[in-house]
Amino acid sequence: MPSRIERISEQRMQKLANIHALGIDPYPPRYKRTHTAQQAIELLAQAEQAVKTETDEVNIAGRIMANRLMGKISFMDIHDSSGKIQLFLSKTELDEQSTALLKELDIGDIIGAKGVVFRTRSKEPTIRAKTLTMLAKSLQPLPEKWHGLSDVEIRYRQRYLDLISNEEARKTFRLRSQIVSAVRRYMDSGGFMEVETPILLPEAGGAAAEPFVTHYNAINRDLYLRIETELRLKRLIIGGFERVYEIARTFRNEGVSFKHSPEFTMMESYEAYADYNDVMNRVEELVSSVAQEVLGTTSVKFGEATIDLKPPWQRLSFRDAITQYSGIDFVQYPNVDLLRAKMKEKGIEVDPKKDWAHLVDDLLSTFVEPKLIQPTFLLDYPLSLSPLAKKKPGQERVVERFEAFAGGIEIANAFTELNDPLDQRERFEQQAKERPQGDKESIDEDFLLAMEYGMPPTGGLGIGIDRLVMLLTDKQSIREVILFPQLKEKQEDKP
Repeated sequence: MPSRIERISEQRMQKLANIHALGIDPYPPRYKRTHTAQQAIELLAQAEQAVKTETDEVNIAGRIMANRLMGKISFMDIHDSSGKIQLFLSKTELDEQSTALLKELDIGDIIGAKGVVFRTRSKEPTIRAKTLTMLAKSLQPLPEKWHGLSDVEIRYRQRYLDLISNEEARKTFRLRSQIVSAVRRYMDSGGFMEVETPILLPEAGGAAAEPFVTHYNAINRDLYLRIETELRLKRLIIGGFERVYEIARTFRNEGVSFKHSPEFTMMESYEAYADYNDVMNRVEELVSSVAQEVLGTTSVKFGEATIDLKPPWQRLSFRDAITQYSGIDFVQYPNVDLLRAKMKEKGIEVDPKKDWAHLVDDLLSTFVEPKLIQPTFLLDYPLSLSPLAKKKPGQERVVERFEAFAGGIEIANAFTELNDPLDQRERFEQQAKERPQGDKESIDEDFLLAMEYGMPPTGGLGIGIDRLVMLLTDKQSIREVILFPQLKEKQEDKP
C-alpha cells in the first residue's frame, strides 16, 4: 500500500497533468515581478496616506504557504524573501484561466498574482487578484509541523525545507550574512586590505591540525587543503602590505562537535607594527561594533546567560585561570610524566598518547573554557602550545598570545608574531621531532626563506566566524549557523 506521502505526490502529479491540459506551462522561463510582498505592503501605506483605499496594480510572486477555501472566495498566504502577503481570490474577479488554475494549486506551489493592494476588514494588507500565473508546481508536500521535528539532522540534510518552513532559520542566515559584511566593513575602515590566498597547498604547516589530502592531476602531486591562512598572509606583511586580512574557508580533518566543524570560516588578519595588546583592543572593538551594527545592542542572550560585549573585556593570565579552575599549576609539573601523575591524582582521565602541551590544553578546555561566559581574554600561553608566537620578554617558556572566550567557547586567537627566522626554524624543527609518527604536517621552507628577508613586528589574529555567529544569534550548535554542514552518510545510501 502506498504511503500517505506517495499518495499526495500522486495527486500532485495528476494536478500537474491537469495544468498541462489547460495549456499552462507549469514551469515558465520568466515572470515580471514589480513588487516584493514588503514593497506591496509599503505601497498600500503610501496610498492610504494619500487617502486612497487601494493601490495601482502590482505583480507579486512567491510560495503558497496557506490556502483557505471559503466557497466562492479563497484566501492564500504568499511568502517571498521579504515576508508574507495575503491574496484575496474571488471566482467573480479572476479571469477564466486563473479560475481553472486555482483548483490545481497546492501548498508549496510558487505562483505570481496580479491585482491591487487593499486592506480587509480585519486590517490585513491583501492583494485582490485578477490573474494567477503558475511559476513552479511543487511535486512534494511541505513537512507538517516543521518546528516540532525532533530529528534536527533532517533540517541540516534538507536545508532548503528548513528555510522554506522555518522563519527562525532564515533569520539566522540573514544575520550571518550581515555579520560577515559588518566584519568586512570594520576591517576595511581600519585600513586593512582584503586578500585571497590558496586553498590547495604543497605543505600542511602553520597549525597543529590534521589536513585533508587531495591529488593535483596536472602536476601529479598530492596537495593539502589549507588548515590556516597564516603563513601566506605573513608573506604579504614581509612583501610590504602592512595590514591584510582574509575571510577564508578552512579545513581540518578532525572531530565534529557542537563547536567544531571540519570545514569552517575564519577571518585572519595581520598588522605590522602592532603586538597582541593592540590586537586585543581591536578584537573587543570589532566584536562589540559588529553586534551594535547588526543587532542594535552589545548585550546578547546566549543560552541562559546575558553577555555584555561592550569593552573593556576581562583579562586573565592563562596560568592563573588554569590554576584557579582546575587546581593544578602546570608550571609546577614541567614534564609530561609529572603532569599526567598530578592529573590522575585529581581524578582526571588522561590520554596516555598526549604530550605535555596537549594535557595543558585539556585542562583549559575541560575546566576553564566552560566558565568563561562573559567576554574574557586569556593571556600569555606556554611556548609549547604556540610555535608561531613571540616570547614574552624575560620569560623563556611563555609567549605573547591570547585567546578570547565568550559564552564558554573560544572565538578568537592571536599572537605577537614571531619574526626571528632562526628562532622560527628551531621551533619548527623541534615541533616536527615531537609529532607522532605519521603526522602529515611539514615545515614550510619557503615561509622560512621569506622570513629571512625580514618581517616587521606584527600582531596576528584569527576569529572563528561560525562561532561569532553562534554567539550573536544564540545558537548552541555550529551546524545551526552553517548552511550545508557536513553530515554522516545516511544508512540507506550505503550499498
